[in-house]
Amino acid sequence: MLSEKLEDALNDQMNWEIYSANLYLSMASHFTHVGLSGFAAWMNAQYQEEMFHAMRFFNYINNAGGHAKLGTIEAPQHDWESPLAAFEDALEHEKGVTARINKIADLAVQERNHAVGIFLQWFISEQVEEEESVGDAVGKLKLVGDGGGLFMLDRDLGTRVFTPPTNA
Repeated sequence: MLSEKLEDALNDQMNWEIYSANLYLSMASHFTHVGLSGFAAWMNAQYQEEMFHAMRFFNYINNAGGHAKLGTIEAPQHDWESPLAAFEDALEHEKGVTARINKIADLAVQERNHAVGIFLQWFISEQVEEEESVGDAVGKLKLVGDGGGLFMLDRDLGTRVFTPPTNA
């Protein structure tokens, strides 16, 4: 059973995951527009991952006796000055997601709702991977700058595909 406070927090996070998906889809569109199809493919895979996260929250809320409530999703930014700027924004966004999930986990501990705590453990571990993945791209972008290495990195990033976890 979810308290009203936990249900609201989980719903807020579900909607934030949808916003996250929209942000990455907007980045994919931006990269397509500027001719970086590999970067666009990377962001599209990230979009799919974020929607998968949103659906995990959606299903958990409903299965735990709550009511998953979709809210208004703010429009994300549409353009970035450079690939590095987009990935730096993505990294800051992921750090914010981590903080949000940790706050919900703290609330679950406070309310002694161990089921929610167990549910959130997957996301806590996932956020380590999310920050590492985006941070790795930021590091590579800083190394290659705006030169020819950008096209090699575009090809490399284009190989990423979203594969739903088997343990989900």
